[in-house]
Amino acid sequence: MKYFVDADITQACTLDTHFYRSTEEFERSKEKIFARTWQFVDDTDNISTAEQVLPFTLLEGFLDEPLLFTRDSQDTLHCLANVCTHRGNRLVEGCGSLRQLRCKYHGRRFDLTGRMLSMPEFEGVKNFPSEQDNLMKLNFYVWAKLLFVSINPAAPIEHFLGEMQKRLSWLPLNNFYLEPSRKREYLVKAHWALYCENYLEGFHIPYVHSTLSEVLDYGSYTTEIYEYSNLQLGIAKDGEECFDLPPDSVDYGKKIAAYYYWVFPNLMFNFYPWGLSINVVKPITPTLTKVVFLPYVYDAPKLSQGAGSDLDRVEREDEAVVVQVQKGVVSRLYKGGRYSPRREQGTHHFHRLIARFMNE
Repeated sequence: MKYFVDADITQACTLDTHFYRSTEEFERSKEKIFARTWQFVDDTDNISTAEQVLPFTLLEGFLDEPLLFTRDSQDTLHCLANVCTHRGNRLVEGCGSLRQLRCKYHGRRFDLTGRMLSMPEFEGVKNFPSEQDNLMKLNFYVWAKLLFVSINPAAPIEHFLGEMQKRLSWLPLNNFYLEPSRKREYLVKAHWALYCENYLEGFHIPYVHSTLSEVLDYGSYTTEIYEYSNLQLGIAKDGEECFDLPPDSVDYGKKIAAYYYWVFPNLMFNFYPWGLSINVVKPITPTLTKVVFLPYVYDAPKLSQGAGSDLDRVEREDEAVVVQVQKGVVSRLYKGGRYSPRREQGTHHFHRLIARFMNE
């Protein structure tokens, strides 16, 4: 199916509801969208020393791609396929220190750069070893301490993160630390894209989030659109917690309560005066989504103040309304809607990107 969302928001209609209803489209989106974009996976605190390995599954339950970060003896970081090139056995099952990778099925060995070193009982095999016997190397990127991976990126990661990196270059991200006790996982009975759409507009804040409305100046709420990302800028009401911005910030003089960055298709970077909440939206089925909140703390005393003080309540409120939208969007009587040019630029941008990637 071909999707169309007009570039002119004033005459555009929302994404065809077939995208949310179809199991076939859900499956197609794995290769069309998620294999071609960038995913946040971890941070370098978990792979900080030479001869260390960190296995992970990219979007477990959806892409289910077994991958592996390694640091070789020269302290160089690599991202590799965690699959033996002989018969496809998964190589590494747990984190730790290793000098080599050895397959437990038939004994094939690799160094920490992914190069095959040896293989028992392969005497006489012609044209062996070849490049295909080495572990495949993946595209990865490190922003401060944050690790990103893509299987087959549609564009360099700078096209996805660049605007956020420039805008917030003054933040000491290397000093942020993951606070496991505040990590949360939510199962939302709705399509992953509906969850993202809700995040991408502040239109619903006065109607859904009463406590958030008390600290944010809704009239000053704005959205900025970039190539593969966008920013919702939350301005604090008088007397509420806001960033102490440096003079060289483009936002100096503004009372910013939160920077809400979204990166296509499913990543949210919510910067508050206390630090950063990374939200990863993980599709499971067309009607079930896992949302993971990862809090990276910098200024702990501010955790209980301002727009980022009660994230669990805000999430529960969002979840409740998104579940109701899921029930409505599959209705035989719903044919789609229109956009508010002032309040729904982010959702319009998201729909345009979905249409583009699914059509390519």
